[in-house]
This record gives sequence, structure tokens and C-alpha cells, in this order.
Amino acid sequence: MKWPERLIMTTREDESGSAPLQWSALLRVRRKLLVWLLSPLVLLLVVDGLASYYISDNFASVAYDRTLAERARELLLRIRTIDNNPQVVISPSAERILLDEVEDRLFYRVVRPDNHLLSGETYFALPDLGQLISNKPYFYDAIVASEPVRVVALKGPYEGSGREEVLVLVAETLNKRRVLFQESLAGVVMPQLLIVILVASLVWLGVIRGLAPLRMLERSIASRSHLDLSPVLIEGVPGRVRPLVDEINALMARLSEVLEFQNRFIADAAHQLRTPVAGLKAQIEIVLRESDPERIRYSMNQIYMGMTRLSRLVTQLLSLARNEPNAIRNLQLQLIDLNRLVFETTMEWVPEALRKGIDLGFDGDDVPILINGDPVRLKELINNLFDNAIRYTPDNGRVTASVLSDPSPAFTLSDDGPAIPVEERQRVFERFHRLLGSNTEGSGLGLAIVNEIAKIHGATVDLMEDKDGVGNTFVVAFPPPLASSAHVSF
Repeated sequence: MKWPERLIMTTREDESGSAPLQWSALLRVRRKLLVWLLSPLVLLLVVDGLASYYISDNFASVAYDRTLAERARELLLRIRTIDNNPQVVISPSAERILLDEVEDRLFYRVVRPDNHLLSGETYFALPDLGQLISNKPYFYDAIVASEPVRVVALKGPYEGSGREEVLVLVAETLNKRRVLFQESLAGVVMPQLLIVILVASLVWLGVIRGLAPLRMLERSIASRSHLDLSPVLIEGVPGRVRPLVDEINALMARLSEVLEFQNRFIADAAHQLRTPVAGLKAQIEIVLRESDPERIRYSMNQIYMGMTRLSRLVTQLLSLARNEPNAIRNLQLQLIDLNRLVFETTMEWVPEALRKGIDLGFDGDDVPILINGDPVRLKELINNLFDNAIRYTPDNGRVTASVLSDPSPAFTLSDDGPAIPVEERQRVFERFHRLLGSNTEGSGLGLAIVNEIAKIHGATVDLMEDKDGVGNTFVVAFPPPLASSAHVSF
């Protein structure tokens, strides 16, 4: 199956212009696969070679040891008693048949128990006589005429001897044994070696062909710009690679979300910080030029107020970033008493309400109203709603916080501020959106923060007219708690 043209792209090369840099990882993977797959084959070949070596050596020894033992028995049968003495009676023709070999040399020796030589050569060593058993061949290795030989020793009675025994020794050089050993070993090992080579070649080819789609995918990813987070094309991708491509595309999507959030945050921060920073710079320039203490004092007061607004703006920007849904995927929620949390936060705003002469009230329940949430972020949500309500409520106005349990846990906040038109009620939760004609200072981020925190808690935020027809009412409705718990955070 042909790979899509978009994925077949030239790879970056190193400084020499020869080897692709990003292929090194794939080569390491291929090397590891080949090592893991071929190592058992090589180990099997080594073990089988050693076993074949010992089997072939034993086979050659056993085969020719039997022939050597038969020669010794034939010599023992040709011993006769002549003049009360044992003698080897064998014709020259029989001796040639029995003891002549084309490829090897044969030596023999016949001795009495007192080591008296009856016939044969005198120059090869005797075995340990204590290990000999009558009529049972005993084999050992020795040196005869400077050549290694295989020797068989056979002790037994001869014709007409009664119980008297003689010792027959027959030695043979090792040429035939070596030839048979080599032929046997080659006949076993060579086919196995060819099979291992064939299997290793197939494994090599399989690994290369199996990794080919990954190589194409690697080349496609490596050739991309760091700003290109578009999905890798699925069309034409082999089935065995498709799950990997799907995961890469999912990662691309998550990275795209993170970068989009970061870019949006940077753009928002740059847009919002430009004006207060420019104002501070202008006031500082005035201070540097002025010599009148009163004017300097006035400018310093303006700088202080500008720094306060700038500090609040930076705090809200950071809060907005911290509560972005994509930035808190692993947020752990716990059971919280919403009734108590709203009451304690309301009490913290009493001094600010008194300063403006605002009637701040709380209408709660006598029993805990439990929700699943993060207490720090929920308090930030409530604080932003209070800040918005007290900021826009005129002096001597009214702000009332309420906590409801039916039909689902909810927090409401009513104020006497300017009524927000129906067509603007959704837009007020957008970032940096402010109503036209509003003379109250603000960054336009407070309600956006409220909306983001509500989203991560699965809650909804609605804006409606106040029951008495004056002002606005914000309603934050939470889903029922997932489970009850004896441990409740306040």
C-alpha cells in the first residue's frame, strides 16, 4: 500500500549531509529487535553444535571400538597350547586380513599374566590390570610409535589352558575415527547452520519490513515544523501502525489546545497590560520633570492607584490561566459545605459593604448543603461575584447572597447594580467584555473567571433580573454530590 505523499518527505540531514539524524532512534529499535530475535537462534546453534560434537565423537569411537574388540577376540581364539606353552597360531594371509588396514595402522601384543611377551610388539603401555575383567574388552588411549592410538585390552583363557589366561592388546591409529567424526559432525551441523542462516535472514527481512511504516512515519514527523500540529493523515497508513498514528494525533490535539491557551493568554495579557503600563510610564515621566511637591505627590498617588489596578489585573490574569479547564485535568474534588463556605466569604466582604453603605445580607440553610468541589477555587468564584456586585451597586444599595438545596445545590447573588440587557447577559462572561457606558473601573475578567471555575466543577452560571425588578441576580447551580462522606471540607 502506497503511503500518502504528504508523509513521504525528505528528512533532515546532519552537518555532513549524509545520515538522517532522526533515524538513529529507529536504528536502535531495529538493533534491539534483531538482538532479541537472533540471540536465541545463535544460542541454539552453539548448544546444538556442542551436542553434535560430543554425539559425533562418541558415535565414531563406539563404531570403531566394536571392530577393534572383534579383532582382539579373533586373536584370542587363535591362541593354542603347544608344548605346554601358549602360542599364537595364525597364517600370514589371516594376519593380513585381521591386522592390515588401508587408512590406519594396527598393532597387537599378546602377553602372559606375568607380562611375558608371547607375540606382537613390545612398545606400547599396558593398562591397569586391576581394572580388567575376564572376557570383557577394556578400552583406553595410548601412544605407539609417536602416534596416538586407541587400544583394546581383552583378558581370557585360551584353548587347552584350563583356567590360565592371557592378555591380548590391539591398538589402532585414529585416522578413520577422525574422518567419520568430521563427516558425522558436518552432516548434522551444516544443515542446522543453513537453517539458522535462513531463519536469521527472514527475521532480518521481517524486522526491516515491519519497521518500514514506522520509518515513514518518523520521516513525516521529523520533517514538520514545530508549529505544525495538524493531524497526521490516516489514509493509506498500514493497519498495524494506525493505533500509533491515532495516539500521535491525540497528542497533537492536546498540544494544540495547550498552545492555543498559551497564545490566547499571552495575547490577552499583552492587550490588557499595555494601557496601565503606558499610564504608569507617563506618570513617572511627569514625576521626573516636576519640582513642585504637590504635583509630585499627586502623580505619586496616581502611580499608586495605577499599580493597584495593575496588580489586580495581573492577579486576575493568573487566576484565569490557573482555572483554564485544560490546565487542571487532574483536579481532585472533595465534599464541601456550600452553605458555610458562602457564609464565611460573605462575612469577609462586610467591611467593604459598610464602606459604601451597602446592605449586605445572607440567606442560608440550617443544615449543610454538600457539593463536590475545590474549596480554594470556589472561594475565588464567590469573591469575584461579590467584587462585581459591590463594585457596580450604588451607595446605600443592597447585595444579598443565598444558598439553596432544591432542586439542586445552588448559590445566588442579587445586587442593585445597573440591569444588564438580555442581549448582553451571555457576553458578560467573555474575557475583557465590559458594558458600554459603564464608568466603574474593571478589567472585564471577573465574570470570565467565575465562568471558568464553574465549568471545571460541572456547574452552570446564569444571569437574570432581580426579583424586585432592580439590579441583577447571578445563579451558580452545582450538580448533586457524587458520594457522601464523613469528611467535609469548609
